Amino acid sequence: MLNIKKQILRLYASSVLGNLSLTGAWVAILAARGYNLVEIGFAETVFHITSLIFEIPSGVLADVFGRKNMLIVSSVMRVIGNIIMILSCNLLMVCMAIAFHAVSYNFSSGSGDALAYDSLKMYEREEYYETYASNQMVIFRLCSGISTLCAGFALFIGHKLAYGADILIGIVQIWNLSSLCEAGIRQHDGYSEKSMIASIRKELMTCFITSISFLKNARKAFFLMSCNSLVGAVDILLLFFLQAKLPRTGMPNLALGFALFFMEMGGILGAKIILKCKRMRYRNVFTATALLVLGGVLVEHSGMYLVMTAGGFIAALSDDALQVRTNTLLQDMFPSEQRATLISIESFTFSMIMIVLSPLAGILFSHW
Repeated sequence: MLNIKKQILRLYASSVLGNLSLTGAWVAILAARGYNLVEIGFAETVFHITSLIFEIPSGVLADVFGRKNMLIVSSVMRVIGNIIMILSCNLLMVCMAIAFHAVSYNFSSGSGDALAYDSLKMYEREEYYETYASNQMVIFRLCSGISTLCAGFALFIGHKLAYGADILIGIVQIWNLSSLCEAGIRQHDGYSEKSMIASIRKELMTCFITSISFLKNARKAFFLMSCNSLVGAVDILLLFFLQAKLPRTGMPNLALGFALFFMEMGGILGAKIILKCKRMRYRNVFTATALLVLGGVLVEHSGMYLVMTAGGFIAALSDDALQVRTNTLLQDMFPSEQRATLISIESFTFSMIMIVLSPLAGILFSHW
């Protein structure tokens, strides 16, 4: 029997374990290992090409085989990626590790939100989802901030020990996920092995086709996905490359972690502010947040690390405010049977944008 309070708490714990690590400032770690911004931008592109390939299939698998199971698969992929990163000695191996981290992201991106919404739906508590989404963004930013705050320590102990610690966190995550209860998917009982395979194959195709048909008829949902993905891509790239650029502007190494932590805290403020703006139209929310993120990009070229840090803070605030509002609107639109698939399609859209922007941003930020 599903206990909704325990379920939500375990999902919160999953978010903490999934976002807490000593390797959060991975761009800074790669830069310290001697990789330049163009190579780092290429590694980021590998991440999103991998996401492009696995994102939608991972969502379909979650809708058919269970969101809990795919969250566990995600953690296993994370552990494998960390092992490869420890053993890496060239860009090829780094990209292999990044690819496994991308697959880990794919299998968790839609599954957690889908499991949370359908768990709440079982108890007719869907109205709590926006608060849940906001709390998840707070956890994400806080843990990411703590992870980047440890940037100096990670550089001090070296990437091997840092990724080793991340492996231990991944093992604890698998244990936590095993206690979750499934919700919102059909069970596959009463089939022979042969008919089971045929039925599952049919369900995979049906789930994918139904999801695409939904998006064709619900253009507003696709529009929301695109708007959110575009703003999010610009913000993430800005924060990534600030990790490498801030030390070059004269910022002391010891202050880097605190600066990155401060920028992540902007996301927490944005996730909470949007809860106070329920009557604000989505068009106005998008316009305001997009302009603020672009402002953050512009001040990145000032060369003054305090101004650049403030720009990153404002960009993170804007991105998370838009993310919470978009996520809530989309969850209300999505049918339960294709929820994880449709969330994955949003991530697919995000990856498409990132594949284009990542190498361009690497070139842009390395010359400006």
